[in-house]
Amino acid sequence: MATRSRGKRVAVVMAGGSGERFWPLSRRLRPKQLLRLTGSAATMLDESVARLAPLIAPDDIYVATSQILVEPIRTAQSGVPDENVIAEPCKRNTSGCLAYATAHILAKEDVAEDDASFGNLSMAVVTADQSIGDGDAFRATVSTVLDAAAREGALATIGIVPTRPETGYGYVRTPDDDRPLDGFSEGIRVYRVTDFQEKPDAARAEVFLASGRYLWNAGMFFWRVADFMGELDAVCPSVSEAVRAMTRAMRAGDTAAVEHIFEGLKDVSIDIALMERARKVIVARASFPWDDVGSWPALERTHTPDAAGNVNVGQAILVDSRRCIVYNDAGEVSQRVVALVGAEDLVVVVTRDAILVMPKNRAQDVREVVSELKRRGAAQL
Repeated sequence: MATRSRGKRVAVVMAGGSGERFWPLSRRLRPKQLLRLTGSAATMLDESVARLAPLIAPDDIYVATSQILVEPIRTAQSGVPDENVIAEPCKRNTSGCLAYATAHILAKEDVAEDDASFGNLSMAVVTADQSIGDGDAFRATVSTVLDAAAREGALATIGIVPTRPETGYGYVRTPDDDRPLDGFSEGIRVYRVTDFQEKPDAARAEVFLASGRYLWNAGMFFWRVADFMGELDAVCPSVSEAVRAMTRAMRAGDTAAVEHIFEGLKDVSIDIALMERARKVIVARASFPWDDVGSWPALERTHTPDAAGNVNVGQAILVDSRRCIVYNDAGEVSQRVVALVGAEDLVVVVTRDAILVMPKNRAQDVREVVSELKRRGAAQL
């Protein structure tokens, strides 16, 4: 392991998503990050904070979300101080989220760019909607990649070893010679990133998987704030200027100015705005189980199916049914019985005011239902 003065570490948990693909369980005030979808008793946000807390103190963990979710998240008491649950003024994708969070942290910490402490301030960015097994391995990877980012003066991410030709994820390419950076834990390999690839078609995904050189982009980021700002200055100066301007406005207590600056940002992901264009990017190969938990079929990977391949959460009766996912959130069996007979490859979700039935291979189309409910002004949102 490389040795250096680590300085201060903070973390940002991005938790602003709406989780529409998990309707009807996911709702406007109870989105995916506040649900229990991984087979544990904790919400996904609880799990995200708990994974970080042994490595980074809860007082230094920030949850970035939308204005409408601040109070539900604070009420859920996920382990961070209420004041560390921060609301973006409007939706501006992950680049806006991280610009706002960075300004908030710099203003709160009262750190100026010409302070010595600025160069030793590191940030870990994770999401609140991923399933991660083996917390110790996760923290070891995070600690290693933060050290590597600081030593190399680079932006960093974590890559997941692909297990299937997935077309729904972005990919990170590692060097063809498979040579990792020297000086870090032998069990956690850190590579220079050759390039990023957006979500491929099925044929290209097969090529990526077979090559052994590509990793799934897990959407987690690690950097010294000084390097983050320096790379933004080089490839996306409008964002770095906005961070500095918002920091000044926050210190002055000028909320209107902060909102005006933020609203002027483009609605673009941090991958496109920065990571794919940055001059120096590294990736740590994950040594822990990981899942995106992006739609209902993910429950087959986060729960243990029965002998017939069914996942049954809540109280349901399955007769001669195979490879089905049933989530009964309607209450005790005395209130509502859910039963499947002779069904195959279905998703069935039951809540107190809605029922969803669909083939597993149409899971992405739940958003069409949500769109129609919005058009009708329905209450089941």
